[in-house]
Amino acid sequence: MPRLASRNRQELGKVTKYLDAESFHFVSYVRELTRVTRVSQGRERPLTVHHLNQLLLVCSLVLLVAVAAVRISSRSGLPSLLVYLGIGIAMGQDGIGDIHFDNAELTQVIGYAALVVILAEGGLATKWKEIKPALPAATALALAGVAVSVGVTATAAHYLIGLEWRQALIIGAVVSSTDAAAVFSVLRKIPLPARVTGTLEAESGFNDAPVVILVVAFSQTGPVEHWYALIGEITLELAIGAAIGIAVGWLGSWGLRHVALPASGLYPIAVMAIAVTAYAAGALAHGSGFLAVYLASMAMGNAKLPHWPATRGFADGLGWIAQIGMFVLLGLLVTPHELGDDVLPGLVIGLVLTMVARPLSVVLCLTPFRVPWQEQTLMSWAGLRGAVPIILATIPMVSGIEGSRRIFNIVFVLVVVYTLVQGPTLPWLARTLRLGGDPEAADLGIESAPLERLRGHLLSVLIPEGSRMHGVEVNELRLPAGAAVTLVVRDAKSFVPLPTTVLRRGDELLVVATDPVRDAAEQRLRAVGHGGKLAGWLGTGGADSAR
Repeated sequence: MPRLASRNRQELGKVTKYLDAESFHFVSYVRELTRVTRVSQGRERPLTVHHLNQLLLVCSLVLLVAVAAVRISSRSGLPSLLVYLGIGIAMGQDGIGDIHFDNAELTQVIGYAALVVILAEGGLATKWKEIKPALPAATALALAGVAVSVGVTATAAHYLIGLEWRQALIIGAVVSSTDAAAVFSVLRKIPLPARVTGTLEAESGFNDAPVVILVVAFSQTGPVEHWYALIGEITLELAIGAAIGIAVGWLGSWGLRHVALPASGLYPIAVMAIAVTAYAAGALAHGSGFLAVYLASMAMGNAKLPHWPATRGFADGLGWIAQIGMFVLLGLLVTPHELGDDVLPGLVIGLVLTMVARPLSVVLCLTPFRVPWQEQTLMSWAGLRGAVPIILATIPMVSGIEGSRRIFNIVFVLVVVYTLVQGPTLPWLARTLRLGGDPEAADLGIESAPLERLRGHLLSVLIPEGSRMHGVEVNELRLPAGAAVTLVVRDAKSFVPLPTTVLRRGDELLVVATDPVRDAAEQRLRAVGHGGKLAGWLGTGGADSAR
């Protein structure tokens, strides 16, 4: 007891110094007082309801600000990740929030969890018919392209910046991965050819796995393994992750199609649980969990599961929460006043990565597939970096590698600056290279909800700008028997259409189709959207209409 009382007096003396100091801050006082209370009790205090209320208030306000910031970023063309990073920095120790946060291990854990959700959402939204033709090219970029980027970037970091080889290799591996969240959020707003979009999305989903393996290998305190051992390890982990991901995705899709759950809200939960199961099973089996979750989600996303609109909406919402939480936390971890000496190295390494390493990897990997130079140029510039490199930069910090904090700062500067440059200029470059999507081939937005008691589906069809369905009469749709247009919503007003009603851009159609003709009705609608009223029965009207 005397020893405990003496310890308490010492701790209270520290509080007095805080009160007497001219640089006294209320937040610091509260933290110190809380720490004294914990010490005096001999244990950490549990989270109380009062603390929970404060935490919920702060988190809800951050989410609301982040949601409002999405509109700003969409108008300006800036990726939303920069806005979220800015929110985290503003809350940090150099901002108005004065929150001191330096737990790299916690950031890494939360970042991994967020990345799992983001990859799951991206996989669910990936259309197999779009990425299937681009799969060999995307695989080459995710493997050989990563190796080229690591080698070129690490060499530049060693000879131009003066980093030792281990640090240079870590930086080269960290920044060689394109970010799934950045790619998914930016590219889906730009009308690009299906091959370009499919290649970039598949690459961003695939290349996280080998990059994580490389960063972990380079961040070991012992000697780095030989290159042939790393290649063998990467190959084995990718094979295990791919096998588990495909198996879990197929089994999950089969189960959800054949098991009737009592509530529609359970289907989105089950889908996300299956996706996370794929990641956990792959990681525990010493495979690539990131590849497993992406492939499992893509398998389920192309399986026509029940209550699909609700599932997509749920996954999309979780993906936004994961992005916001991850970027805000990364913003908290960075210390802006420490970045001064690392700005120039970040700019130099980023310049080499953007202008040399990425274009070289694209040319070497895509030329054998006879990809036109215009598409190669766009894909070279579209190698977006985001939160993934910053998260991976926490791995050497957790491992205690010398100079790891500088690595983190350099990567942070590189990501922020070059995302600020590349993201807004992508639409301009696409137009300059004449790679903008064909407005006459605009795909319809079709959502399906099951009508269980009627054994049918309700299809919601949105006619976009550039669709060839504009000007087509309802009877010219030639839907199969068992499907009919029951309602048209135009200019916020709804009406029951006549067979001679002419459809217009911006119309939303409600089509009821029985189970046997549901797929045929959707294919016919897409065919008319691409080929007009003269599209052949169940024809494509375009190369990729029936997606």
